[in-house]
Amino acid sequence: MRVHIASDHAAFELKQHLVQHLSGTEHEVVDHGPAAYDALDDYPTYCIPAALGVRADVRAGVEALGIVLGGSGNGEQLAANRVPGIRAALAWSLETAQLARQHNDAHIVSVGARMHSLEEATAIVDAFLATPFSNDPRHQRRLDAMTAWETEHLTER
Repeated sequence: MRVHIASDHAAFELKQHLVQHLSGTEHEVVDHGPAAYDALDDYPTYCIPAALGVRADVRAGVEALGIVLGGSGNGEQLAANRVPGIRAALAWSLETAQLARQHNDAHIVSVGARMHSLEEATAIVDAFLATPFSNDPRHQRRLDAMTAWETEHLTER
């Protein structure tokens, strides 16, 4: 699976750790930055391109998911969700990470580096990446309703 990853300064060390951690697995990691620590960087600069990368891969039939990281994960999730067709979920536990995939078929997980230890954040990301969508008709119906609304009301840029 291809995994797109991005962060801001608050999660730079976590991103570096996860890139190394995931590179040692079957995943192909695409690092959208930042490449160096900058205390004044802005998360949309990196998180939106990561979401665009996930969307492009999914549309091309490539198995792909994404990870966006920040201090709390809130802004990064919001930035990723600006990309039409992307579903990004803020996960703060193993269960919320798994449910984001099982019930919501989330494309991207957002994690707050200031909210978790390195080990906890890694476990949350691993749980997200390992969990498949359930394909339960009630969950698919809800996803289809969101996609229909988005198609009707949003203009893709």
